[in-house]
Amino acid sequence: MSGADQRGGLMAWFQRSALWRLKVRLQFSGWLQYVATALVGAVLLALAALLATIDGLAGPLAWVLAALGGALALAAVFDVVTLKLGLRPVEAIPGALERLDAFELMRARRSCRSFQPRDLTRAHLEALLEAARLHCRAERRISAAPIRLEYVAAALTVWPVVGAREFFVAIAPREYDRGAVIDVGRSLQRVVLDATRLGVATCWIGPGADQTSVARQLGDRFDATRDHIICVCALGYRSRLMPLAIRIMNAAMHRRLPLTALLFADAGCTTPLATDTPPFSTFARAFEACRWSPSSYNEQPTRCVGVLDHDGQLAR
Repeated sequence: MSGADQRGGLMAWFQRSALWRLKVRLQFSGWLQYVATALVGAVLLALAALLATIDGLAGPLAWVLAALGGALALAAVFDVVTLKLGLRPVEAIPGALERLDAFELMRARRSCRSFQPRDLTRAHLEALLEAARLHCRAERRISAAPIRLEYVAAALTVWPVVGAREFFVAIAPREYDRGAVIDVGRSLQRVVLDATRLGVATCWIGPGADQTSVARQLGDRFDATRDHIICVCALGYRSRLMPLAIRIMNAAMHRRLPLTALLFADAGCTTPLATDTPPFSTFARAFEACRWSPSSYNEQPTRCVGVLDHDGQLAR
């Protein structure tokens, strides 16, 4: 059995276990991001207590573990009080990014996983509703299949986002149409960039959204016989407060691969594309925007190949 098969078998076993069911319950009840920090803190405190009972080990290491464990425990309590229970200061609404050009706006946009407990202003909501209508029009799609972005003002069951209370739900036809799925991505990303310019934060959520919860909130705007929910996108104002576990996850996911690992000069993707020399240097800002574009878990699965014709001119 290959390593991939072993990992797949282990994951299948885990997903059938009681531990997995507990994880899902904590995840969609909104407690997982707090429990994770508290659990690590408790483990470190337990190790510190254990080391303190062993001759020769009850020294600096035990104190370091105790300090780290205590800090994590305090962080978990702080996160629960401020974010879960809502005992927090009022934060200002972020300003608009009106002076940024298109490429700077793409670079400035970051997923937000902690939102302020306030509704969008009427002006911002109306602007985003109009953007959703505009970008989903037939003349802007590559497929004939209709798509739409439905607005929902409710606390959907999602992970790992905290505090989101307004969403766009991206809906395509139930019958699979690759063009429609691409159109959803294109249209929603345009709305996301419009939101970024306004100072409104966003977060794409795919597997982290509970489909049953989403369908229930849509009500008669969703017909399971003809509609399919592709994803949801949280809308709101970014909060400086964030669970420690999500803050660490954000820092890890914000990293990006270099262009040499994404753009290639051959179909086998072995020779990096010379993006700093003509004719490809013309697209330097576009390449960088692609590098920082969102993907599931920011894993950057897409690769591109630059092709020249016989005269050394750019073909595609």
